[in-house]
Amino acid sequence: MNKERLQKVLKEMERQNLGQLIISDPISIFYLTGKRIDPGERMLALYLRAGEEPKLFVNELFPVSEDPGLERIFFKDVEDPVELLSRHVREGETLGVDKNWPARFLLRLMELKKGCRFTVSDAVERVRMRKDPAEISSMRESSRINSQAVKKLWELIPKGYTEKKMGRMLLEIYEDLGADGFSFEPIIAYGENAADPHHVPGDFTPKEGDSIVIDIGCVKDSYCSDITRTVFYKKASEEARKVYNIVLEANRRAIEAVKPGARFCDIDEAARSCIERAGYGKYFTHRTGHSIGMEVHELGDVSVANGERLEPGMIFSIEPGIYLPGRLGVRIEDLVVVTDDGCEVLTTCEKDLTIIE
Repeated sequence: MNKERLQKVLKEMERQNLGQLIISDPISIFYLTGKRIDPGERMLALYLRAGEEPKLFVNELFPVSEDPGLERIFFKDVEDPVELLSRHVREGETLGVDKNWPARFLLRLMELKKGCRFTVSDAVERVRMRKDPAEISSMRESSRINSQAVKKLWELIPKGYTEKKMGRMLLEIYEDLGADGFSFEPIIAYGENAADPHHVPGDFTPKEGDSIVIDIGCVKDSYCSDITRTVFYKKASEEARKVYNIVLEANRRAIEAVKPGARFCDIDEAARSCIERAGYGKYFTHRTGHSIGMEVHELGDVSVANGERLEPGMIFSIEPGIYLPGRLGVRIEDLVVVTDDGCEVLTTCEKDLTIIE
């Protein structure tokens, strides 16, 4: 059990007026215990209460042989794990539950513990928002690998491979570079497909003049990366160059706005206002970014709706885009970590307008 992280979570529970907390997210459990368990359809729960030893409820199919610094409570497939958990939950206290616990477990516990007030809690996610130096180092390495992978994909574009084949080849590239796999399914979009921000790669090949959006991410030592670069195949039209430079300026202005005390919505405004002033506001159809760490999307987004202030150690993406249906799309994405006096850009791949010959 990581005692320092545990104490931070207990302090956050106190701030949220929670006497007890159920953590079901395997990533959050791994973050606190160092034990990675994928329970499938079975229940997995870490129960926290101030002044008590943490309790991990886990099916005996997943042996936790080493002492993880907490009490381990095993159950069999034929047992009722929720009833077992309910014996330890305190009546009359507010019980926080993280956001993704299946209804079949939560509703059962609510039946058994009618004296508890249930509430959704983001206590662990809030602690995870601020990365420690070791986590930042891992994120930096994951981003370094990801930036190299983008360049290797650029080299493959002239070979005329389909979007789908480029995705398959990316997995081999990651393996060669020492990554542990995808942090999300890659988005590789040619031409008018690039106007769909979440295009699913298909059997399309590049054509002269296409904008090509490459949005990819890998995992290295349990930490994710995410980068988007847009390049052009053989030539770029005047309109494409104009759109690209607007997005690039929006990306740079947003990065310049990152510093402790600024709000997430301020970063979004820095990017969005740049695109709106250029007359393309309605073609920027998504938020400017998202937090990232052990998961590619974590608590905290860069949007007009988020007035939370930035703190050192927070890591998030900045990815403005312009999408012109039936014509082209441009997105440029970097990851940044908030420092004591500004930010560090973790992605290292160049982003000036590039034409692939």
